[in-house]
Amino acid sequence: MKFFFNIPIIVIGLALIILGARWMIVDQPWMLDQVANEERLGITFDQLFNNEINSTLPDYLKQIYRFFGLWVVVIGLFVFGFSRPVMTSDSRIRVLLLVIVGIMCYSGLALAIFWIPSSPFIFLGCTMVVLHVASFYAHINYK
Repeated sequence: MKFFFNIPIIVIGLALIILGARWMIVDQPWMLDQVANEERLGITFDQLFNNEINSTLPDYLKQIYRFFGLWVVVIGLFVFGFSRPVMTSDSRIRVLLLVIVGIMCYSGLALAIFWIPSSPFIFLGCTMVVLHVASFYAHINYK
C-alpha cells in the first residue's frame, strides 16, 4: 500500500514541474489559456496589445509568467522530492505532504472555478484532487 501513497503524489509533483517549465519556455505563455484569459479580461489579446499604452505589456506578462513558472517548478520539485518512499515511511511527512498538497489542489481548483470557469486547467485541478484523494486513502490504509 505504500507505493499507492507515493505514486499519485509523484504524479502531482511531475505535473507541476512540466507545467512550470511550459510557462517558462513558451514565447507567449498567456496564450496557453487564451480563451479563459480573454474571457476574464473581457477583450482579446490583440485588442489589448494594440493600444499604444500597452505596447510593453507582452514583455511584462512574459516576465511574470517566467517567475510564476519558476515557482511552480520549485513547488513541483519539493513535492516530488518529499514523495520518495524513504521520506514517506514517516507518517508525519505523509500527513504534512497530504495537508500541503491538499491545500494547493483544493484551493487552486476553487479559485479556478470561481475566477476562470472556462479554463482547461479545471480538468487538471480535478485530476489532482482525485490523485490527492487516492493518496489520502492509501495513507489511511498504510502499513
